[in-house]
Amino acid sequence: MNAVLPPPMPLAMHQLMSQPNDPIDYRKDPAARRAEWFRYYSDKRIGQQWFQLHLLQGLDVQRVLEVGPNLGLVSALLVNAGFTVTTFDMLPSQDPRPDISHIQGDLTKIAASELAGHDAILCCETLEHLPWDQVESVLATFRAAGPRHLVISVPYMGFQIDWRLYLNAVTLRSKFSFKKLNFLRRFKAEKQDPWGHKWETGYKGHSLADLEAKIKAGGWRIDRRDFTSPTRSVFYLLSPK
Repeated sequence: MNAVLPPPMPLAMHQLMSQPNDPIDYRKDPAARRAEWFRYYSDKRIGQQWFQLHLLQGLDVQRVLEVGPNLGLVSALLVNAGFTVTTFDMLPSQDPRPDISHIQGDLTKIAASELAGHDAILCCETLEHLPWDQVESVLATFRAAGPRHLVISVPYMGFQIDWRLYLNAVTLRSKFSFKKLNFLRRFKAEKQDPWGHKWETGYKGHSLADLEAKIKAGGWRIDRRDFTSPTRSVFYLLSPK
């Protein structure tokens, strides 16, 4: 009697199950890459991706270093807008286009000289994946790399209300979000995911004031602060002090 074998798992799923402590490398699994693209770049997040580019409008910037590019949507926006883009991540580049330079390394250990030569650095939705006590030193490394501008964003879970209503002759839909009292509780990191969030702004011990103290101690001046929704994040446009 012949045993019936289950179908082979996609490569990305195999990697996830066999190496649970490693982030997924999608280069050899186009189907998994496409599925992740549609999952991550949702209508909820698309405005936040655009906002990263928007903060560069009007600045004297040509060469941009994008830290944590994920699957490359912001990279594509930057290139289409005429910027020269280099990406940085702990993984090899997940972007299939060969004309975007890539630096692979550990953000907490990289030398500032390896990040030098850029007019602006984008580091959005990345710092919260690092231990809180390493954020200041990473910001100082960015400062030592010599860019004229730094754009950062992290999740913001402080008190906020977001209510949206759409109505026409045949359709009615609404969205409502209310965040409160997070400043009274500690953020609980996901222990099963070592690459998950270690902290989020708005929780006890991680207030906006606490984050901005780290920004200033890292050698930066705050030129602009913005909030996005429904992806609830706080953005900063920074320049060297």
